[in-house]
Amino acid sequence: MTSSYPSPLVVEPLSMPNKQTFILLHGRGSSGEKFGPALLGTPIGSFEPLTGKTASLANAFPHARFVFPTAARRWATIYRRAYTNQWFDNWKLDPPATDREELQIPGLCETVSYLHDLLRAEIALVPGGVSSIVFGGLSQGCAASLIALLLWEGEPIGAALGMCGWLPFRMRLDEQASEEQVQNTGTVNSDEDIFDPFEADAGNEAVLDPSLRAICWLRDEIDCPAASCDATSLACQNIPLFLGHGVEDDRGQTQFGKNMRDLGIGILKKC
Repeated sequence: MTSSYPSPLVVEPLSMPNKQTFILLHGRGSSGEKFGPALLGTPIGSFEPLTGKTASLANAFPHARFVFPTAARRWATIYRRAYTNQWFDNWKLDPPATDREELQIPGLCETVSYLHDLLRAEIALVPGGVSSIVFGGLSQGCAASLIALLLWEGEPIGAALGMCGWLPFRMRLDEQASEEQVQNTGTVNSDEDIFDPFEADAGNEAVLDPSLRAICWLRDEIDCPAASCDATSLACQNIPLFLGHGVEDDRGQTQFGKNMRDLGIGILKKC
């Protein structure tokens, strides 16, 4: 794994055997060491007289291993290039949040590679393998995890979640997958022997799947090469996903959560 990423905070299961592994990403400026204990200690229910405990994520999933990675320290352009832990650099998130999107590219490229390595390592450790993995994050951690999910080429993980986040390049992904875009470029009428990853099995026409077109555009945009770029690599379409955004969030726009919900190209399967 990339050395610029500190070792994750790992919280072992309260009870054995290990049945699930949660990999959860912090927001910008935080760390796994800060985010993990705060999240696991947050009450998620009322006091339970029989156990003498208040429900928390940890005791709701007593057989779960929790992994809290920490982002690399990078220049934050929005903070006048001060160093901070962030999964990628980005500019102001004022809607539609499309200004200076190029700032995101270097960090996203590195972070996706790191997160994919981390996923593969944790999949190898947990009984049940890939179906026992839950992956997601908060705020910028949510954004980074969604991009990593979109570009994941392994088998579908068990579940994914995002809290108070957004999807980087959402508008451009939507444009790439629009029906108009497909109609303009979805047919090849040539006898030349040109490699086309979208080529149909029958006839001389190539039909571009909207989701696939968007995913391949994203790979090219952030320079994250794929082993293949065909419909079989869209593991993200088979991953149940929960997205939540608190209406009283004072840092993120709730509209971003609605935008992710409304992304109409079938890239993500929402619970």
